[in-house]
Amino acid sequence: MTHHLAYDHRPYRLGVGIVLFNAEGLVFAARRKDTKEPAWQFPQGGIDAEEEPAEAMLRELGEEIGTSNVTILAETKDWLSYDLPVDLADRMWHGLFRGQRQKWFAARFLGTDGDINVETKHPEFLEWRWMPLAEVPALIVPFKRGLYDAVVREFARFAVPG
Repeated sequence: MTHHLAYDHRPYRLGVGIVLFNAEGLVFAARRKDTKEPAWQFPQGGIDAEEEPAEAMLRELGEEIGTSNVTILAETKDWLSYDLPVDLADRMWHGLFRGQRQKWFAARFLGTDGDINVETKHPEFLEWRWMPLAEVPALIVPFKRGLYDAVVREFARFAVPG
């Protein structure tokens, strides 16, 4: 039997998120395979022990989209957090965390669309596409929307051809 800390006393899981821009200034978004309703998001994931956020970002890209051929443009000034709904928090990560505290990166994709493969060893996504940055927050699960709005504001300057 798993014993959970009270929701309000659980820590945040440390993670990273990546806003990946292509040469046209569009961003990579992918549709999650584990949600009932269609939910699109940016690549993201946990930071392993002894791993720096930038290292985690490159590893997560490789694991989730099959390539880490990018150059880092910027990272968020602050760590950003979101809380999971209580019922989801009890099921995710063995019920140990209330949500995630993330460092977000803006990165420019240097490869071609053919380099991207979401059918990875442990696939998280059903499909992906390039889209305007401002459109993504409306497609994310509601509990992450505030965080996505903050990321969009901080990285909007990169949403131009480059």
